[in-house]
Amino acid sequence: MPIPGIAFERKTMMDRKHEKYERLIEFCKALQPTPTAVAHPCDQTSLEGAVDAGRMGLISPILVGPAQRINALAKSHNIDISDLPIVDTPHSEASAEKAVELVRLGQAEALMKGSLHTDELLAAVVKRDAGLRTQRRISQCFVMDVPTYPEAIIITDAAVNIAPTLEDKVDIVQNAIDLAHALGREDVRVAILSAMETVNPKVPSTIEAAALCKMADRGQITGAILDGPLALDNAISLEAAEIKRIKSPVAGRANVLVAPNLEAGNMLAKSLSFLANADAAGIVLGARVPIILTSRADSVMTRLASCAVAALVAKARRESLAKAVG
Repeated sequence: MPIPGIAFERKTMMDRKHEKYERLIEFCKALQPTPTAVAHPCDQTSLEGAVDAGRMGLISPILVGPAQRINALAKSHNIDISDLPIVDTPHSEASAEKAVELVRLGQAEALMKGSLHTDELLAAVVKRDAGLRTQRRISQCFVMDVPTYPEAIIITDAAVNIAPTLEDKVDIVQNAIDLAHALGREDVRVAILSAMETVNPKVPSTIEAAALCKMADRGQITGAILDGPLALDNAISLEAAEIKRIKSPVAGRANVLVAPNLEAGNMLAKSLSFLANADAAGIVLGARVPIILTSRADSVMTRLASCAVAALVAKARRESLAKAVG
């Protein structure tokens, strides 16, 4: 027997599911589609994801992979790719390298992962002579649509840097801040997470959090307000922050959460996805172009939102380059 009030609360929460992503996608429909090299779209999910995003005008897909296999896949699943260019490659490693080459040639402004391993794609991205390296370390962000949270929240890094150093975290934080600005967020509030809100020499993540905050004070990290260390409850709950008497413009109102390591970030993002009905649009930053990372478990909405996020990052990059040249 349902408990009175509980079912209503769940229905209300579910009614709000996808709300933030829907607004994001609608906004991006008005932009020019971003030319996107889709590396090895050789299963139904990855091919349909690219085609759907193309139909909605979020991206302009360039399919990079074994042409015969892609055409056979499209035919067997009734996916219309008749108007999409295909760059023929023999296997997944060559697909990743060719997709990166298209970016280097200026023919694509974003990369999208198909049915190859993430490591395989990123290996092509970080090659010293033929990759897409910048001075920044690459890092991954989830843009989370959590129905119970008032705004989209960015979680980093949950997929690339396993045990980041303090130097790595400077780039991880700056990448996330730049992403927040690309998404139109002016007031960026970054919580550096740990298990507690006090600096404890026995817990290295608390010391690194304090150092990152001081680096922001000195202008080594820009574009946001940082605070940390903060436990998760203090970062996202005003009530928890007030109970612990934490006075901070970030505590209880964070829209960027920086995890101490990949394990913590990954578990946090998946907990929100599977326990709080959140969606998680994944993107990798720090390379010359945004990289759309999708999972076989992602919903259609999540895949479209990932493409929309990449479109906004590509737009911000174009505007930044134009401003620098001008």
